[in-house]
Formats: sequence, C-alpha cells, structure tokens
Amino acid sequence: MAYETPITIKKAIDNIRKRNYVLPSIQREFVWDTDQIETLFDSLMRDYPISTFLFWRVDKSKIKDFQFYEFLKKYHEKDNRHNRKAELENEEDVIAILDGQQRMTSMYVALTGSYAKKMPYFHKSSAHAYPEKKLYLNLLKKSEDLEMEYDFKFLTEKEAESSEGHFWFECGKILEITDMGKSSMYLMQNKLMDSSVYSEQESTFAINTLNAFFNVIHQKGTISFYLEEGEELDKVLQIFIRINSGGTKLSYSDLLLSIATAQWKEKDAREVIHEFVDDINKIGDGFSFNKDIVLKACLVLADFDVKFKVDNFTKENMSIIEKQWDQTSAALRAAIELVAKFGYNRDNLIATNTIIPLAYFIYKNKFEDQILHSAHRDADRRAIREWLARVLLKGVFGGQPDSIYPAMRDLINKFPGRFPLYEIIQHYKGRRKSISFSSDDIKNLLDLQYGQAKTYCVLTLLYPGLNFNFKYHQDHIHPKSHFYKRNLKKVGISEEQIEAYLSEFNNLSNLQLLQATQNIEKSDKPFAEWLEKNIRSQSDRESFLMQNHIKTDQSLSFFDFIEFIDNRKKTLTAQLSNLLDSAIPDSTETEE
Repeated sequence: MAYETPITIKKAIDNIRKRNYVLPSIQREFVWDTDQIETLFDSLMRDYPISTFLFWRVDKSKIKDFQFYEFLKKYHEKDNRHNRKAELENEEDVIAILDGQQRMTSMYVALTGSYAKKMPYFHKSSAHAYPEKKLYLNLLKKSEDLEMEYDFKFLTEKEAESSEGHFWFECGKILEITDMGKSSMYLMQNKLMDSSVYSEQESTFAINTLNAFFNVIHQKGTISFYLEEGEELDKVLQIFIRINSGGTKLSYSDLLLSIATAQWKEKDAREVIHEFVDDINKIGDGFSFNKDIVLKACLVLADFDVKFKVDNFTKENMSIIEKQWDQTSAALRAAIELVAKFGYNRDNLIATNTIIPLAYFIYKNKFEDQILHSAHRDADRRAIREWLARVLLKGVFGGQPDSIYPAMRDLINKFPGRFPLYEIIQHYKGRRKSISFSSDDIKNLLDLQYGQAKTYCVLTLLYPGLNFNFKYHQDHIHPKSHFYKRNLKKVGISEEQIEAYLSEFNNLSNLQLLQATQNIEKSDKPFAEWLEKNIRSQSDRESFLMQNHIKTDQSLSFFDFIEFIDNRKKTLTAQLSNLLDSAIPDSTETEE
C-alpha cells in the first residue's frame, strides 16, 4: 500500500462520472445528513484536513470477480437511498473507495446532484414532503453559525431566489468555472463587483470567497489517499474491517451485509435484503423492521453463534446463509404476517426482534404454509399470541437480547411440532428474563392508558377469542369526548367526583377492543344508549358484556361511572391473574 500524490476534487468528480471510481459491495450505504455535508465544505474552504482516503485498484481482468456500485447523485430519503449496481465494461482498471465513501459521496451530491429528505409535519405520502435541495454558498457574508465560517446551505431553488441579504451561489456551477477569468466574468455578470448594488465589503467578500472556492475545487490537491493494489478479497476485507474498527464503527448489520454481499455467489445480498426489508414493512398496517433484524435472523435460523464476532462471518457460514435464504425469508414473512394478523404494527410492536424466535419456530417445524390459517395450528397461534404479549409487557427483548435466542432455539428443538409456551415460562421463572407475572405486575397493568403500545398487548390477552380476520380498535367504553370538566359539570357530576372521573376514563378499565366498523359507528354515543340500540336482544347484550369483562347486572349509566370502573378493575384483575399466573401445557411433557 503506497501513499499517492493528492488529486483535486474536480478530478475525483470526473472519475466518478466516468465510473472510474466505484464503490465495492462491502461498503455501507450513504448516511450523511445535510449539516454534515455543509460542515465538510466549510472545512475544505478553511483548509482543515478531511482525513486520508483509501483507494483499491482493481485490475480490469478481475472486475468480473467482484460486485461494484455507482455513487449516489440525487439522494432521496424515500425513493433513492440505495446505490445502483455498476455495469462495468472491463475495458480499464477501476478504483474502489475502501475508506472515504461518505465524504466522496457528499462532494458528488453537493456538486452534481441534490438532497431530498422528509420535512417535519408532512406525511411521507405528500408530494411536498421531500423538497429537492442543492448546496449553495452565500457570497455576501460569513456564516452566522459560530462554528462555521462560510455559509453553506442546502436550499430549494425558490429558497435561494427569495432569500434577502444573501447571494446564493449554486455550488455545482463551480465545475463550469474552469479558470479565474470565468470567475471574474461570473462576478461581473451578477453585479457582485458593482458598488451601486453591493457595498465594498460585500464585493470584496464575494471576490475572495468565489476565488477561494475555485481553488479548493480545481487547484488544491485536497484528496489525499493511499492506494491498495492487492486483488485478494480476504486481504481487502481485513483492511476494510480494520479501518472501520475506529471512528464511526460499522454496525453489526453493516459489516454482515458487507461480507454477505462480497461472499454470496448466486444472489446479491444487498439488493435481496433491502428489497425484502421494504417488502415486509408493507405487511398489514405497516412495520418498521430494518436490515439488522433480518441479518440477525439469518444467524439465528442457521443455528450460528449470534454475537457480533468476525469469526462468525466465515465463507462457509455465509454460503449456508445464502443457501437457506429462501426458507429463512419465508419463515420471517410468515411470522410477520402472523403478528400483523394479531393486530400488531409499527406503533404497538414494541420490540421488533421478538419476530426472530417466532420465525425460528416456523422455520424448524416447516409451518410456513400452516401457521396463518390451518386449524391444526390454532393452539400454536394462541400460545404465540400469549408469549408475544408476555415478552412485550415484561420488556424482555430490551437491551441486549442475544442471550435469549440460544435458549429459545433449545426449547423449540426440544419440543418439536408445537410452540412450547409452558416450557418457556418455566425455563425463565425466577430469572432476569422471566415472563411470569406477580400480583404487583398485574396491578400495574391496570394503570396502562389508551393508545399505549403495552395497552394493546394486555387487550390481546383479555380478548383471546377475537376473529383476527377483522381489524380491531382500542375503544373507550364510556366515550372519551364526555370527559371534559365543562361537560361533567353540565350533566351534573359533583365536584368531588369530577377528579375521579378524569383520572380513570383513559385507563385500561375503561377500554375494550371493538371491531373497527363498530367503533366508528359507536363514535361518542353514550355506552348504554349504543348498546341498547345496536344489540337488541337481552341475551346478546349479556353475551357482549361478558365478552368485554363487564358485569351483566352492572349499571351502565354515565352517573355510575366510578362504580363501573371499580367493578371492572376487579374483573380484569381476576381475569389477568388467571391468564398470567400459569400457563396450561399443551401436553404432559414438561421436562426442561
């Protein structure tokens, strides 16, 4: 590896455009935000060091042995975050960037492309949520930011035109200014040297700033780099890992995806896994899974050590994971479809990694085609739903859950053909990851409030017989809209009771799961009135009340709300104690 003569930013940009510079498949994706790019350009203008790059020369005869990607030009947070595969013609050697991708991509985006990220308060589906912005430099004065000297900003074209007190120079135009004469011509054409338009101080700043920017891009050898010319992937991979062991470390998934992409033979790991993540996040009402979960699942389902150690990322292991990908992804998809069927989504699935043991169970038992609908798997679905509620309520998968996966694998393998809920509860009883509930735990559950993710978990336990082919909403039994001080006073609730009403109406004891269509129809109607109108027969009303853990002889009048809450608390406490105190085994086999 040799230190080479530094090159200009203009030369680097030209090489990217010609696809002489590419990204190796082991590189992670572009992650820098606009403020990091603005700071980078301020550093360049102030002649601050921006660290050395590491390039890897790949002989044209070896290009076909590796996979390379093009640099991003127009970054779009929603629609264009992934690098395109580079179609190289093997006519000449290429340079792959081993270290410095974020900096190099930032310069390329800033000088030739654009950056679009979601604006606050806009829905992601809005046409205005992702405005396209380019990098501009204010030629009239210094930055007002104390940590910056030069005023670089990503702006829309409209923002740049309508900004008073600034002259925003579009940074990409510096590539067209190829000599100092063109720099002066630009200044004159835009009246930046006209004393009748700008002050002497502003003109001087504009001249000095544009000329300095020209020098930074066209004349200074800003890109300092080492060049690695070895062609063995193992050596390059070790260099890559060593580089990324300091500074901003590669995440678990970044490194695993990098190595998988480099070592998979038949599939492109990066494309396959990115597409899969996008796909599973569209299931049901939507989820927020990421590549970390998918790649962790690959290790778990392959029965490998799940910890982040380079020794786990051998060619042999990567080959096994690639061969098992279709089965692994099918099991993961089935597990996610199952929890979506239970009514979970990105808002109430508190720990997304809970999906991994479920995928392992499905994978090991080959239940991909049965777990969702087969009547033979009904007991498994009920057991999984209870297990999921228990672990989410207890926060078992918070922190570092790596120790859970081996134990779950052992139990699932020891009791094939069924989900071993009872054995899991017994295994963890008295341990730090216990999913057993004490009377104090159950008492705390009653304090859960409307809209909280854990509230939905408890409600799934309280409604085991729901038909999850329908969508269910959390619903206030006595409508929320009635619980305003003004309304309470208006209907004659005493001052002493108002605080009690307000402290209880949003708690679990006033909540139920109701079919979405029924909930919309119920709206803010008084509960007793709605029940009388929509469920005509006495026997059907009593059945509805019992299903919702309401005493059939209980007054449903709004004036008896406190009595209603007290009674339902007792009912829910008894029900949860019965549900969570112990699990009935599916068979007599309960050995550990």
